[in-house]
Amino acid sequence: MIRIQNIYYMLSYAFQVLNEQGYKQVATEEFDNVAELCAAILIKGVSLQIKRGLGKEYVLQTESLSALRGKIDISASVKEQSMLKKQLVCNYDEFSINSYMNRIIRTTMDTLVRSSISKDRKKQLRKLLIYFSEVEPLSRESINWKLQFNKNNQTYQMLISICYLILKGLLQTTSDGSTKLMDFLDEQRMCRLYEKFILEYYRKEHPEIKASASQIPWDTDDGYREMLPVMQSDIMLKQGDKTLVIDAKYYSHTTQKQYDVNTLHSGNLYQIFTYVKNLDTDNTGNVSGMLLYAKTDELVLPNNNYKMGGNSISVKTLDLDCDFSEIRRQLDEIVRSCFGFE
Repeated sequence: MIRIQNIYYMLSYAFQVLNEQGYKQVATEEFDNVAELCAAILIKGVSLQIKRGLGKEYVLQTESLSALRGKIDISASVKEQSMLKKQLVCNYDEFSINSYMNRIIRTTMDTLVRSSISKDRKKQLRKLLIYFSEVEPLSRESINWKLQFNKNNQTYQMLISICYLILKGLLQTTSDGSTKLMDFLDEQRMCRLYEKFILEYYRKEHPEIKASASQIPWDTDDGYREMLPVMQSDIMLKQGDKTLVIDAKYYSHTTQKQYDVNTLHSGNLYQIFTYVKNLDTDNTGNVSGMLLYAKTDELVLPNNNYKMGGNSISVKTLDLDCDFSEIRRQLDEIVRSCFGFE
């Protein structure tokens, strides 16, 4: 289990904008489920964006016009017989708020208004939707989430991420074909948030350590790596000659059961061992690995330390169903035990 308030803290590390003044009211509010939390963040974020001004972009328009504008579409003009009306079909760019990102936000707000969130939040969303009257909604299934962010639209990055969590992680199709919002994010989306939270926590709270999500090169004898798969770490912490590679895992079951015996997921253990051995090419023993599972309500939870081929490999669980100060203590303890910081 995970406390709803802790999901807000996780999001605030993943998206630093949530620490700014405008979101303080959301931080102090109590929420019954993740859907209400995400809706509240979206409402506050969209309200702030409206005050700044909704982003605009050039959008291609196609229209039959009496006066020439942009480029003439000859084939469309012939097909629609617009010349009989003394018009031509023209394609032209218009600087409009009907941008793709605004359309994603409009689609998400429309979905929330039809969902089971509180009446008060639905009322707030309907007020905001007035500002999106010229924005066309999208089909949820066809949204392209591979968007480019720059200094002109960076204020949209968190908003689009929240929209993604709502539309991809909280929506569930029922047996009658309708959709409803789940109380908790699905496992896949929670896993990604869990990874990003831990990485960004160490980046912010422990500047004395270099925290990254670095790729690990294969330690081949002749340097030939053609067609070898990419080894991408979740979190890599470095300080001096010491390195800790953390693989963050968010599963409903942290162990697997074989013949009534609980064992670690073999694939996870093979993976972290491979990361460590390919990093510690000189066999110094200064590279360590850790599988960091989010704690579940299972009776058997891993908390083990192993010495493998001269390197330390540990398996730990992080309790997310507690006060955030305790989560902070657990994460700080990992740094202290590995790098010797107080």
